[in-house]
Amino acid sequence: MKRFFITLQLILIGVAIGLFVQPLISNDNIYEQFKKFQFVFNTMAKNYVDEVDINKAMEAAIEGMLQDLDPHSAYISREEMKKVNEDFKGHYDGIGVEFDIINDTITIIAPLNGGPSEQLGIVAGDKIVQIDGKDAIGTSREEVPKKLKGPKGTIVEVDIKREGESELKHFTIKRDKIPNNSMGSYYMIDKSTIGYISLTRFAETTYDEMMGAAKDLKKQGMTKLILDLRGNPGGYLTQAFRIADEFLPTGNLIVYTKGRKPEFDETYYSTAGGELEDIPVIVMINQGSASASEIVSGALQDLDRGVIVGTTSYGKGLVQRQYEVEDGSSFRLTISRYYTPSGRSIQRPYKDKEQYRSLVGRLELEEGSNFEHALEKIKKDEKAKDSKDKSKINFDSIPIFKSKAGRPLLGGGGITPDFVVKNDTSRLTKMIAKMIAKMNFSIFNEIASEFLLSSEGIEFKEKYKGNYTGYLRNYTLPTSIYKSFRSILESKKIDWVEEDFEKDKDFVDVWIKSTIARIVWDRNKSDQIRSQLDRQLKKAVIVFDEANLLKPNKK
Repeated sequence: MKRFFITLQLILIGVAIGLFVQPLISNDNIYEQFKKFQFVFNTMAKNYVDEVDINKAMEAAIEGMLQDLDPHSAYISREEMKKVNEDFKGHYDGIGVEFDIINDTITIIAPLNGGPSEQLGIVAGDKIVQIDGKDAIGTSREEVPKKLKGPKGTIVEVDIKREGESELKHFTIKRDKIPNNSMGSYYMIDKSTIGYISLTRFAETTYDEMMGAAKDLKKQGMTKLILDLRGNPGGYLTQAFRIADEFLPTGNLIVYTKGRKPEFDETYYSTAGGELEDIPVIVMINQGSASASEIVSGALQDLDRGVIVGTTSYGKGLVQRQYEVEDGSSFRLTISRYYTPSGRSIQRPYKDKEQYRSLVGRLELEEGSNFEHALEKIKKDEKAKDSKDKSKINFDSIPIFKSKAGRPLLGGGGITPDFVVKNDTSRLTKMIAKMIAKMNFSIFNEIASEFLLSSEGIEFKEKYKGNYTGYLRNYTLPTSIYKSFRSILESKKIDWVEEDFEKDKDFVDVWIKSTIARIVWDRNKSDQIRSQLDRQLKKAVIVFDEANLLKPNKK
């Protein structure tokens, strides 16, 4: 312990000396404040009534220091960094399955194409009952990845119960790299030339994934594109730039950043040869669209290149740089602010961190609102705040910018869509709402898996496996599925209400059909079917014919 304190003091003194010259530049007495921290830390470690976990205390101190800056500067522990790296590198090591917990059992919803599980013959509906010789029944959803993931080349042994077979099937699976795609799905809108691509984040592989999907959609006849960035929290700025660049002719400013230190200032201009320059585009956003998502949507809106549909975005205009620490941990520090081509910063105020995390400060508008409605709302809100002040309100403080064609745009509070469309506000009946609250959406996995293993399901696969379009347009669920649905609900102590079922039958049908499609085909097909419930997407489809605001002479 004594040696530790000597070492720690030497480190602290060394860092302090290194920082000693900083006051000359920043006028902050960093050295004096650092001495204060050193004194408190040493005194606590030596004299506190209980033994102190030095590592934990230091991490808490770092976290507290960064949390006092802004909502996005943060410390990331060594354990958390493993998950972060997995999310943004575009792959992880594992066995390659999509699973759900059905009746306390790990059930394979779909083996991932080309993954080790698929290559060994593991199929949808298989139930993992043992992992490495230990009972897997009752394993929680959170624990499953811990048991099945592992370094590439390592082995995991699983025993599987397959429907119709009395004996367990044993598999020795060698883990491998599994693509962790940042693209949600892509497909052609049925009976149209409109392509659809959704991106869930901006990771190392996002640009390549998207352009591969766009190339495929072009082969299928795409002449227009809907880019769905709803719920996309952002990621790498360079990936956002590269994607926006594909839609723009050369020489257009896409985004620029400005920091306290000039070395953090960057400017990004579009280059020649974009593969999507002639494709009309609509970008979908919502309150979960942040950072890189706002860079793309903001650039296309500012340059009158695309129409924005949905609800106001998150409002994050800060840029972080990640710094690695020797012990494997990291911290993210905000080093600059980014601005859209018109000069807009869409960063929301963050003085009150709790309000910020609750999305306060976004300009939330009513259905069908546009810029004029937005301005009216700002004025109304300001009047309400200053109702006691009878003096004239100064509206000059409202940040208003101009697009390349002269359209007015709002700064601050996120990206305001050109067409505001709320999520589906229709209320589900009590029976279905109770089902989702109690079982989430796993009930549909259970129903679909049970159906596909039945004789009806086997006949279905023989007829439709090679005819997805026929399934999409013409297939009607058999009555046996509804009987199964009712049986499962009643087994979970949810009373069957026929009237509620009839009201929500379309909702149930779409979810069951999309889940069957996920098992038999892939996520693209599943999401295409589920989009039938997406009123924001339906609006985006028809906006192509309404979007006269893209014309340069539009005022």
